[in-house]
Amino acid sequence: MKIALTSIFVNNPIEAHKFYTEKLGFTSRMFMPEAFLAIVASPEQPDGAGLLLEPNMNLGAKEFQENIYKAGLPIIVFGVDDINKEYERLKNLGVIFKNPPTKRDWGTEAVFDDTCGNYVQIMQNN
Repeated sequence: MKIALTSIFVNNPIEAHKFYTEKLGFTSRMFMPEAFLAIVASPEQPDGAGLLLEPNMNLGAKEFQENIYKAGLPIIVFGVDDINKEYERLKNLGVIFKNPPTKRDWGTEAVFDDTCGNYVQIMQNN
């Protein structure tokens, strides 16, 4: 069994698609703005797990997303090979970081705002 698709709630799937493809460099697997449907994938694994940028309009999702954000918790973690290089690349593209790369027991991490209601963590194993 493997992960085929997972999702994160976003406050605007169209803007999220733009951020995840133009800033993060993800590939667009499916984009139907009229249906608020956007699925992206890592350019390193375009046939791997997809990420559904899901509208936060249902079943208490907006409140959940807002509370996770207020708590300062990242909603998802992306692995990177060179966190300092990725941090500088994203920073140069205007991505706003909550913290710079910081060494922890489990690896080095940095957290940024995806502009769509979420904090996202990038991590490099030590």
